Amino acid sequence: LIHVQQSYRTISFKTIKSNWRSFYRMLCLSATAILLLTFRIHLMQGSSLPVFTKYDNPASVAPSLPQALTFLLLPSYNLALLLAPSPLCCDWTMGSIPLVLSLSDCRNLLTVFLFTFLLHALHNLVKSDLPDRLPLLTSLSLLILPFLPATNIFFHVGFVLAERVLYLPSMGFCLLVAIGLTKLYKQCKMSSVKGLIRASFLFLLIVHMSKTVVRNRDWKDEESLFLSGLKVNTNNAKLYNNVGHAFEFMKRFNDSLLLYKQAAIVQPDDIGAHINIGRALNQLGRADEAEIAYRTAKRLLPRGKPGEKSVARIAPNSLNLFLNLGNLISRNSSRLEEADRLYRQAIAMRSDYIQAYINRGDILIKMNRTDEAMEVYKEALKHDPVNADLYYNLGVVSIEKGDPHKGLQYMNTALKFNPSHTEALLNSAILIQELKLVEQHQVGIDRLLSLVNIQPQNEKAYFNLGMITMDEGWTWESEYWFKKAIEIVPDFRGALFNLALLLTDQHRPMEAVPYLQTLLQYYPNHTKGLILLGDIYTNIVKDLEQAEQMYLRILEVSPEHVQAKHNLCVLEVEKNELYKAEKCFQKLAKEAPKEEYIEKHLRIVQNKIKKKKRKENP
Repeated sequence: LIHVQQSYRTISFKTIKSNWRSFYRMLCLSATAILLLTFRIHLMQGSSLPVFTKYDNPASVAPSLPQALTFLLLPSYNLALLLAPSPLCCDWTMGSIPLVLSLSDCRNLLTVFLFTFLLHALHNLVKSDLPDRLPLLTSLSLLILPFLPATNIFFHVGFVLAERVLYLPSMGFCLLVAIGLTKLYKQCKMSSVKGLIRASFLFLLIVHMSKTVVRNRDWKDEESLFLSGLKVNTNNAKLYNNVGHAFEFMKRFNDSLLLYKQAAIVQPDDIGAHINIGRALNQLGRADEAEIAYRTAKRLLPRGKPGEKSVARIAPNSLNLFLNLGNLISRNSSRLEEADRLYRQAIAMRSDYIQAYINRGDILIKMNRTDEAMEVYKEALKHDPVNADLYYNLGVVSIEKGDPHKGLQYMNTALKFNPSHTEALLNSAILIQELKLVEQHQVGIDRLLSLVNIQPQNEKAYFNLGMITMDEGWTWESEYWFKKAIEIVPDFRGALFNLALLLTDQHRPMEAVPYLQTLLQYYPNHTKGLILLGDIYTNIVKDLEQAEQMYLRILEVSPEHVQAKHNLCVLEVEKNELYKAEKCFQKLAKEAPKEEYIEKHLRIVQNKIKKKKRKENP
């Protein structure tokens, strides 16, 4: 176009016709740019631009003069990064660059220098010849145009500086450097100076290559990346928080707490820092101090003036403090109402805050307000109708209300939206087994097998596989699953007992004994285990003294236990002490007159006594 304008002075229809290929390319590029911009806006779910907090870009909420001076200054910092990319940092938000508060700030000289440089470049562009103008125009276009969206001219951005926005401008900058070096080299007549230019250029390449290698080490992991940022930027609370997060992920809670506290010192009004302090203290078991930190964060939230309507921007992460504080105080059953108020506040601030609905529902269940919990979960479904957690919780509430069939339906729906929902996989299978829905046993087995694939160390999945296969009569499979559960949790009470019971029913009582002994080692007062082991000692091992010890241990814990007393009477029969057995059964029959089997066994003993008397007195 510049070439055409130089030739024809004005762009006419004849010009367009003779150079239609160039205009066609421009139209295609323009149309492509518009389509890409439209698609980008569509990805943002509408034409509205994102709104950032004062911590992301402090100048965006500053008064007019400091805001203007700071925004004018920031491009010079970006140019400095292009000239000497040494102080690189992964985050330039918050207090990274202090605001320019007045015209007397000496940093305004950088702004003057920058705009002087740009005016000089534009002057050279206009005065230069056509062969020199095209490369210069291309360089300046690549340097300036891609950077314009980050200048806060059109809209406020969510950062102070961002190295990523310099990727495309750096191409224009490199072209400018190349153009300058080329002109300097051609105009130089002395060979020694030309050699110095070549050596300087080579040195520049080596330095930048070395910086790239060194910088790559900083990106090895989160810890090294954020620590490298703190070497450059000590006034950025976000960096302290991020290093703290890295330490917290590594379970170094004391170290993370120190960094969170430093973030709060650097930026005292940083809500996130106080939330992080509370979370770290909570992890360290210092609940009272954690509550104080959460309360501090809550006081820092923006507040409206009484009697006036106001709209405040609250970051989604800041709302987490309501959940964290609610979870903390809900450990005290006397403060459940207080926790409920916190969750309601979070929902009032953000009506689609699903986790707040879930937590509030859990609290209402603890307070036995299941009807309200059901309504809370249903209200949340209006905002997220495919949320599997909500349907699962509705299932839990239905079970609490005594409707397990409805609960199973809700859990089935949860699995429809999230087939990998672990709690729904487990508890729906348990319901199928407990409700004796034999026709759905295979569904339950399939769900438990899916759970095992997701969580290979989930002992409950193996145990319930054992229970459901035992109901099906698949004894070998049931034995296998019970043993798998015991491998993971050696003191798994249900698995130990049911495996012993299974082995006894299979006429393998001696194999059951070690599992019963292990069970009683962990749970000395396990009544059913003592009964089963006592029966094996009585009927198989014939060790009546050991059997008697089992039954007496039950009576120590539960003196009115009818089955233990009955078995002690049976031991008298096994000892051939029929008269003692008769008295034992007679006494027990008076204590438990509704137990017919006791009367039945009493008659058997009395018949044996009669037979014995006939033999003695024929």
